[in-house]
Amino acid sequence: MHSPRPGPTDAYTMILDAIDVGTYRPGSRLVESELAERFGVSRTPIREALQRLETQSLLARDGRSLIVASLDHNQMAELYVVRGELEGLAARLAARHATAEEVRVLREMVEQDNALMENPAALARANRRFHKQIHLASHNRYLVQQLDLVHRSMALMATSSLAVEGRGAIAQAEHDKIVQMIEDRNEDGADDALRLHISVAFMTRLKQEAARREEEG
Repeated sequence: MHSPRPGPTDAYTMILDAIDVGTYRPGSRLVESELAERFGVSRTPIREALQRLETQSLLARDGRSLIVASLDHNQMAELYVVRGELEGLAARLAARHATAEEVRVLREMVEQDNALMENPAALARANRRFHKQIHLASHNRYLVQQLDLVHRSMALMATSSLAVEGRGAIAQAEHDKIVQMIEDRNEDGADDALRLHISVAFMTRLKQEAARREEEG
């Protein structure tokens, strides 16, 4: 018996994942026929997926073509405000609801990720995994859904803040503090530690942008 062909939702997820992992970067042109061939689906679900992504502002129009969107300064600032609020809430709820096993997994992630500090790309992937684990440990499905949307939008930034020299070690120390607060069931402490982590990441982004403008200047 043959498996059903992937539907629109699958095409949407595959394109979204490709953007998330950097296969398609901000400014990359997305062509229906090429995507259909890459993912092994017909052009109809690809077209529907592209329309959905455009509606979500993850794709933008460039003439008659669709490209992966990029974030301007204000959009980036707005995204970090929302991310800080939601991530802080996730950490607070994780301190309240996480099982002992979930807390141990978070601790193991921090310890294992310390070995990746010389590999920014691998550390960025590990960072996404770590944050997702906190989201799940909040045991609030609606919060997880909203954070998924926020993190998808984070993929529209051309580079990772973890690529900045020294940021990896600082971020790992911040992760350690977040997990410590969750281990201690300190809800206020977990919230504060996660918000600080996002704030420092935002400041790092702002410095990246300033350096880029200076180089282009």
